[in-house]
Amino acid sequence: MHIADLGEVQLHYRIDGDPDGAPMVFANSLGTDLRLWDAVLPLLPDGLRLIRYDKRGHGLSSAPPAPYSMGALVRDAELLLDHLKVRDCLFVGLSIGGMIAQGLAVKRMDLVRAMVLSNTAAKIGTAEMWNDRIAAIEAGGIESLADPVMERWFSKSFRASPDLALWRNMLVRQPAVGYVGCSAAISGTDFMTPTSGLRLPTLGIAGDQDGSTPPDLVRETVDLVPGSQFHLIRGAGHLPCVENPVEYAEVLTRFLRETGHV
Repeated sequence: MHIADLGEVQLHYRIDGDPDGAPMVFANSLGTDLRLWDAVLPLLPDGLRLIRYDKRGHGLSSAPPAPYSMGALVRDAELLLDHLKVRDCLFVGLSIGGMIAQGLAVKRMDLVRAMVLSNTAAKIGTAEMWNDRIAAIEAGGIESLADPVMERWFSKSFRASPDLALWRNMLVRQPAVGYVGCSAAISGTDFMTPTSGLRLPTLGIAGDQDGSTPPDLVRETVDLVPGSQFHLIRGAGHLPCVENPVEYAEVLTRFLRETGHV
């Protein structure tokens, strides 16, 4: 575990795998920390430099006052990769992490050579929806939204398992300021036009039971990039890397090999 002091924010990050390998960067979803990828990473091929981080207001990273902008979240990722001297990475972003991936690919073509847009979109929800969620958290904390969030995140069968408690606990223990700040960033983001200008290898992943970013929404965004691929994981919700890490890792591995990244 390490902290990168980027001035305005201090980001917690972790590097696994081969320190000299091809870089693969993971950005997690709203309300989770870098442990989101724990089950997937051991299933990936050898020879990769696996970089994970907690975005601002999440996990062990610092939590500046809300609201945040998507530009600030993209800049955080940019500064972290510059700090780590990363170039030409394969960037995997889930949910808000996928929005960060799109923004970073548009801003810094030297940093991102290929991207995976998992359970995400160029635009997620409406400003009214996010404002209502922010107001609910400010009134009753993240706990007040935890059960509806679990329904959107996971399939019915997973919600019946004891493991649900791990992810519910992770959600409610995130700093409220971080959740509110990142919610504001999502609310103000529409990447339809800039993402449509991207020309890089792109893979979209969706869960057929995702209540946050349904498959059609993910596909609509992925289709903005010519030559992109799309994979649907059945029986999974918003976090298929948790519900079906084996299939998720297989899809990533195939994309890694097709793009010559491993």
